[in-house]
Amino acid sequence: MKKIVAIIVAAVAIGVFILLGGAFYVVNVDQQAVITYLGKPVKNVTEPGLNVKIPFLQKASFFSKKILDYDADQRIVITEDKKNLVVDNYCKWRIVEPLKFFQSVRTQNGAIARLDDIIYSEIRVELGNHTLTEVIADNRAEIMENVTKASREKAKEYGIEVVDIRIKRADLPPENEKAVFSRMVSERERIANRYRSEGREEAQKIRSKADKEKRVIIAKAYREVQSIKGGADAETIKIYADAYSADEEFYRFTKTLDVYDSLGENNKYFLTTNSEVLQMLEKGIK
Repeated sequence: MKKIVAIIVAAVAIGVFILLGGAFYVVNVDQQAVITYLGKPVKNVTEPGLNVKIPFLQKASFFSKKILDYDADQRIVITEDKKNLVVDNYCKWRIVEPLKFFQSVRTQNGAIARLDDIIYSEIRVELGNHTLTEVIADNRAEIMENVTKASREKAKEYGIEVVDIRIKRADLPPENEKAVFSRMVSERERIANRYRSEGREEAQKIRSKADKEKRVIIAKAYREVQSIKGGADAETIKIYADAYSADEEFYRFTKTLDVYDSLGENNKYFLTTNSEVLQMLEKGIK
């Protein structure tokens, strides 16, 4: 019985020792680990899963497999044509050899410090071989590709892969900005005035053409209206003529009504005895 109790106690003690000493560790899918024995690196663990280490003697240091960001501070770089340029760049990088990484820089902060030195050095060299115009407008992609390749080669000895380097901003120093800005404003104003002059000239041409077309359209429309009106008047006259010739007495009657209608009350009219209107009135009275 005592032996069983002793075995159980020993097993519990060993279990506690293993748990407290961290005998097991898990490497996630997006992680890799470096195992150290009494502070000395002994192996890489790059595959995900559950692993075992010697409690208290071995330690697991974890590093990401993801692509990491490094955003550099603004620095002044001198171009080939001796222009000062304030450059703000960033870098995409990742840890590809964790053991070499741990032995050389140990942490991500240490890696960023090394990358900062490497990248700034390569940017100074590369931009020093190009003019300001080439850096700003013409060959920026090619320049940064050269910087990326050179930095990638130097970063390999630290277990780091430089994926990409890009310039976010490339500005002139503040003391040069006002002069450049003034020149840009003057140039833009000159171009704007030229465009306005050309626009006014073109607008005048368009207005003249539109006025001419307007006059032509109105003339054609007036001619068409008069033609239609003339046809309508002719048709009206024909209809009246046909209607009145069909019954002359009815025509005379309507004309008499028109005359009666035109005579207002309390008005005096002097008519000759042979006036057709007087005859019509006398006939109507009879």
